[in-house]
Amino acid sequence: MNRMFGRGKPKEEVHLTDVIANTDSRAESIEKKIAKLDAQLRQFKDKMKKMRPGSQQTMVKRKALQILKQKKMYENQLMNLQQQSFNMEQTNFATQSLKDTQLQVDAMKQGVKQMKKEFKNIKIDKIEDMQDDLEDLMEDHNEIQEVLGRSYGCPDVDEDELEAEFDMLGEMDFEDDLLLDDAAPAAPSADPTPSMPAASVGVDEFGLPEVPAQ
Repeated sequence: MNRMFGRGKPKEEVHLTDVIANTDSRAESIEKKIAKLDAQLRQFKDKMKKMRPGSQQTMVKRKALQILKQKKMYENQLMNLQQQSFNMEQTNFATQSLKDTQLQVDAMKQGVKQMKKEFKNIKIDKIEDMQDDLEDLMEDHNEIQEVLGRSYGCPDVDEDELEAEFDMLGEMDFEDDLLLDDAAPAAPSADPTPSMPAASVGVDEFGLPEVPAQ
């Protein structure tokens, strides 16, 4: 049957971006035509300003109206093409967003699958045992450091006796300061006049100064 009637041509895949580009190209072509008609209308308008009213002016006006009619037709076509292009762009954007969403979902599924696979290789019980072992090792380490830091050959001293001796050291320091203050030389007097030697006075049997005889 295929040999007799032949095979139908496979349908070519239509890409929305290509259709949008084709539509935009047609719109640009129409825009150029509208610009050309605008230039002709300005020429007819300037020509009519220089002409006197009459049959020739009327004929030029008819031509200008015909060109204006064509311009309106092209403007309607341009508006339709622009609206079609906009609708296709919206459709293309929505389609691409759906594709991107599907890719994201597939990537997340693959990630969950990989995570499950990796979690199978992790045993929580082994992790807890490892943490317990680390804690025990740290305790053993601290005990070793404490043993190594012990002092040897030092007699046992009562803490109360140490505190009492410390307090006595403070009192001794205070007494030493007093003795140093007593032994310090007296400051010289501010009076520049030389001091007169004091007269010697006797002492009676009671240790009191004797009263000089009158």
